[in-house]
Amino acid sequence: MSFFPKISFQHEVEEYLTKVFRNNELITALGTQEVENKYQSLLSHLAHPPSFTTVRVNTHLASVKHVKKMLFEEIQKQFKGLCVPVLEHPKLQDILLIPVIGPRRDLKKHASEVIVGAQCGYAVLRGAHVYVPGIISTSKFMKAGDLVSVYSDIEGKCKRGAKEFEGVKVFLGNGISELSRSEIFSSSGPLNGMGIRMIEPVYLSPSFDNVLPSNLFLQNLPSVVVSHILNPQPGERILDMCAAPGGKTTHLATLMHDQGEVIAMDKIAKKVKKIKQNSELLQLNCIKAFCYDATKALSVEKREDEQEGPPFLPESFDRILLDAPCSGMGQRPNMAYSLTLKEVTSYQPLQRKLFTVAVKLLKPGGVLVYSTCTITLSENEEQVAWALKTFPCLQLQPQEPHIGGEGMRGAGLSPDQLKLLQRFDPSAVTLQGMDIASLQDSREDDLISLANKDCIGFFIAKFIKLNSK
Repeated sequence: MSFFPKISFQHEVEEYLTKVFRNNELITALGTQEVENKYQSLLSHLAHPPSFTTVRVNTHLASVKHVKKMLFEEIQKQFKGLCVPVLEHPKLQDILLIPVIGPRRDLKKHASEVIVGAQCGYAVLRGAHVYVPGIISTSKFMKAGDLVSVYSDIEGKCKRGAKEFEGVKVFLGNGISELSRSEIFSSSGPLNGMGIRMIEPVYLSPSFDNVLPSNLFLQNLPSVVVSHILNPQPGERILDMCAAPGGKTTHLATLMHDQGEVIAMDKIAKKVKKIKQNSELLQLNCIKAFCYDATKALSVEKREDEQEGPPFLPESFDRILLDAPCSGMGQRPNMAYSLTLKEVTSYQPLQRKLFTVAVKLLKPGGVLVYSTCTITLSENEEQVAWALKTFPCLQLQPQEPHIGGEGMRGAGLSPDQLKLLQRFDPSAVTLQGMDIASLQDSREDDLISLANKDCIGFFIAKFIKLNSK
């Protein structure tokens, strides 16, 4: 049952998506009513956080069992003794799953209000406290220590420093103010640090601020699946083409036991710095990160032997991960998607440029995994159909583990080809809340099944390069 309003889109984007999710192939296979139900369910799911928080254990430094025990103790401390289980995934043996309790419908709202930006609001719904840069407005006389109700300005209409806001706002829960209004909006410039400590969030998730930082990496479940599907081996040379902030990069290095070479690229210097910081924090030495535009990563001339960074000669890599820049429509929670149709449709040509470079950089017999965190056909199944037609040297491969559903109809791929793809579709499960009582009554198998389905929207395709042509 929906607690928040369904995700809203700009009118042109809504029309575009409606055509995508009511395409003829889908209607012929499922019928008009089923297609409509699935689409409406997807819109509701996207506005709500996933049912589980997923953390990947840095098995390079610690065992899953050891981290599980420490994490369980930390959550008990945060939740004041509330007994929330930490689950191990049977097919992804380096992740831990923590059920999210909520939505909690009985929370009392306070007179003193704090309005935060949409992105800050989404972080709060996934367990974060409110940091000062995310605060847009507070009640007139708010002091440090006040009990406040926190709301998200999902449409971005609230003016910074306003004393009240009557626009569209979504209740996120209650907290205690760490600072007064005058301190938050002081003329000496914005402060950093915590602004509101959440004590009664609508969705109860653990906060991971400085929690076991070298042992844990907060990562969505499908993002962990991707690295397992690429399946890098010790001693290999791997390319992560669009790597920031480094979650998948560090996972690849861990799966290789830090033996071999993982080249990570991103064209934004600040993001490359983040990859390096994460590599150091997790104590991984085989990662080399470069600030470089991956569309230009193929060298057209012979390069100096001692040059270790991009551009690279053709057929330089054993495996390549192209976790492509995308329209990001699968991210959750999101109640108001802001991109225009022009922006949404700009990703397909960019992804094709990157894909073309990836195919040329891959050795014969090498593996290429393509993934996105979006739900459109044009960035997912249509890209697979285009790739198979454009590059006869590529062959689709089965994926292991296969946890999501098969690919979506509408791009002209055969049923057998769709089965080889992996699409994580949140609408595949009924939207349901979770409280302590229902959690204690649930079987572990059912909880794992729910975690597999009720995650972000995501897509994965795996190819092998048969020859050089």
